[in-house]
Amino acid sequence: MTSKELRELDDAKLNEKLVETRQELFGMRFKHATAQLENTMSLSGAKKTIARILTIQRERQGA
Repeated sequence: MTSKELRELDDAKLNEKLVETRQELFGMRFKHATAQLENTMSLSGAKKTIARILTIQRERQGA
């Protein structure tokens, strides 16, 4: 998801998306360790999405 799409979500949905993305990343790490992950770029994509979500949450806390 892009930053614009994430900013449109409310706090509850944003938190839900964070939990979902972290679970996906966890699963991808296991697949990568067992050489079952086909697209390794998805790891960095998930990490970037988590970072975007955390950044948006911190911005909202400061406002």
